[in-house]
Amino acid sequence: AGEFDYSGSQAIKALKEEGMQTVLIKPQCSTVQTSKGLADRVYFLPITTQYVKQVIESERPDGILLSFGGQTALNCGVELFREGILDTYNVTVLGTPIPSIIATEDRKEFALKLAEIDEKVAPSDTATVLKDVLDIGNRL
Repeated sequence: AGEFDYSGSQAIKALKEEGMQTVLIKPQCSTVQTSKGLADRVYFLPITTQYVKQVIESERPDGILLSFGGQTALNCGVELFREGILDTYNVTVLGTPIPSIIATEDRKEFALKLAEIDEKVAPSDTATVLKDVLDIGNRL
């Protein structure tokens, strides 16, 4: 999506302005982020735990940004965290911390967190079968 491409390319520029070396993992090449000279290194790979782990093993980054790649990058980052890969290679998550990503991905947990600070949330529920969907629809 365009918004991720724009925000990601701006993040790369900001990191480079601070003198940091940048490594980008991107599954497609038709984006501004992959333009020659923007990131120091570019890997055209799927954003999966297996491939990202290989890049981490090879590049040994100090940090990783997860919030510039949409849902796929967020999910992958959470899995890297849960599998201990980030700790194993001493990779710091920059930006939104993993517990915050997890809390905001689960609607129920997110609503509970908002309730802790007295923020109102629209009522909601989850369902996996049609009967539950209909029951929830009638209740809400």
